[in-house]
Amino acid sequence: MELLHHIFAFNSESPLLFTQFYFWAFFAIVYAFFALIMSSQRSAVSHQRLHLRNIYLLFVSWFFYYKTSGLFLLILAFVTLSDWFIAGRIKSAISHQQSAISKVLLALSVVIDLGLLAYFKYAYFFTNAINDIFGTGFRVFDLFAYIGNGFSEAGRFSVDTIILPVGISFYIFQVISYTADVYRGRIQPVKNILDFGFYVSFFPQLVAGPIVRAEEFIPQLYKPFHLSRRWFGLAVFWILNGLAKKIILSDYLAVNLIDRVFDNPLLFSGFENLFALFAYSLQVYADFSGYTDIAIGVALSMGFYLPKNFDSPYKSKNPQEFWRRWHMSLGRWLKTYLYIPLGGNRKIGFGTYFWLSIIALVSAALTGWWWQILVPFGVFMAGVAVADKVFKGAKDSKDHNAISPRRKLLYSNLNSFITQVLGGLWHGASWNFIIWGGINGIGMIVNKIWREMNWHVRFGSMTALTFGLMALDAVYNLPVWRLFAVWAVIVWVGTAIRYIYWLIIHEPSATSHQPSAIINALGNAWAILQTFTFITFTRLFFRSSSNLDPATANEVAWATAKNMVNQMGGAWNNAVIPDFLWEYRWVVAMFVTGMVIHWLPTNWKRRYRLWFSAMPLWLMVIAACVAIVVIYQFVTADMQPFIYFQF
Repeated sequence: MELLHHIFAFNSESPLLFTQFYFWAFFAIVYAFFALIMSSQRSAVSHQRLHLRNIYLLFVSWFFYYKTSGLFLLILAFVTLSDWFIAGRIKSAISHQQSAISKVLLALSVVIDLGLLAYFKYAYFFTNAINDIFGTGFRVFDLFAYIGNGFSEAGRFSVDTIILPVGISFYIFQVISYTADVYRGRIQPVKNILDFGFYVSFFPQLVAGPIVRAEEFIPQLYKPFHLSRRWFGLAVFWILNGLAKKIILSDYLAVNLIDRVFDNPLLFSGFENLFALFAYSLQVYADFSGYTDIAIGVALSMGFYLPKNFDSPYKSKNPQEFWRRWHMSLGRWLKTYLYIPLGGNRKIGFGTYFWLSIIALVSAALTGWWWQILVPFGVFMAGVAVADKVFKGAKDSKDHNAISPRRKLLYSNLNSFITQVLGGLWHGASWNFIIWGGINGIGMIVNKIWREMNWHVRFGSMTALTFGLMALDAVYNLPVWRLFAVWAVIVWVGTAIRYIYWLIIHEPSATSHQPSAIINALGNAWAILQTFTFITFTRLFFRSSSNLDPATANEVAWATAKNMVNQMGGAWNNAVIPDFLWEYRWVVAMFVTGMVIHWLPTNWKRRYRLWFSAMPLWLMVIAACVAIVVIYQFVTADMQPFIYFQF
């Protein structure tokens, strides 16, 4: 009985993780029955077999989610039923040319889905914000726990704490995209509720993505099952690759250094804080992309293709490229359902002004800096209006309906900034996440403007900024200004070198100049290094907000970020550095190895993937067994949950 209880009962202390032996035992049983269902498939009964497979994997996925989140399975079932029903009604309304009704139904679906997400994920955030602004004393109240107590013994569920269901951000975005695409006519509604339920809850990507669009996945439900020898080899490779990233890189770096520093940054030197911050950039990538690799491999072994979610993001030469390579499924979702509806690079409308105003008002209310924020915001918006009018006249002479490049840049910057801020809020109910998103948005804007400048303006601007930050450091003697000043000096040196090179090779009579391969490679390396550094410093706000009690997240996260900045920007004791490098030599070696592997050419990685997938089966089994033995030598005492489970 105890064994059955352990297998089938939910245990919040031991969720079903990809890194646990229990999961792989679960998957082995699931795959055995899956193979049994598909093995006798014939053309005459193909449809029935596929339908049986879909039903089987639906209930397997629900069991997986129950073992991960317990009774929150009811929330998953509710949004599945709700969006399936509403999408069907939307299609019916469109067929009868009832556009008003279809819009109301779409709005109803979005309100239900985002309402659930806001309640579970942002209840503490909104409650604290209201209390701070109006001086009230509201407390969160778990309505669902209260209802649950009405159907069970009194007091079984606590009404004073709201627990975030695992993966709710991912499957909510997934069902919103489905309903929106039905409304737009991009896909037909799924007729069978069980098939739709399978699409929403497919267990490999259910709790941490990638976010799968209906148009990408639903057609696969009805295609004949096919798993070639090469696909099977690739599936095994992705699973092993993901486990190695998670256990060898992510967990090892976290347990042996990163968690220690972020838990108490004041106990560590400035260099140790700085190294831990850079190591965290590798950790979060290895953790999240590791989960995605395992999800892709597990799905591929059952004949399903999940979209690529990472494309070596730390090879990016600017922030825009980074966000095209990082969490690609979320980026596509935000672009399709937020950035473009806001106007993209084509217009700024009510949505743009509304969200910018909300960001300014809430920031002013929470800080108390009403005039310091609202007056510059008013001036900024007036400047936007003037710039919009000025740029409006600069159209393409051949196309009177075209939008001028400068106007496109203005629209794109404003809408992408809002997208980044709201994308930060998606990651968590903390001001640090919003700051993180805002800094990324500003970084993208600055980079776009920088690329529009000629080299004289670039060098002049960078020089003025560097001396300005050095002056602030000299006047105020604060660690934050010292940190910015040092970084500015480093960037200025690189800018000066490139500026001098440009002056040397610049020929006014020439229409173009192609730099040598070496110069081009050095320029790319410098751009990659600066982008990686920028992204790493934004991670300070991301990591300090992670794995926190929502009730105290803002206060603790801000204190952590401030303490780390003070340590990194304070006086360094250089004598500590050699001792650190020796004491943490294996951590340093792991970090360097991970970055080198990440920066390997894409073609090299593709070759060894294909080489592995083409191995004879007996050799692949031996290689997989050896890899598993090596990987699990790095397992820590307590299994580390995937970072994105909290989102």
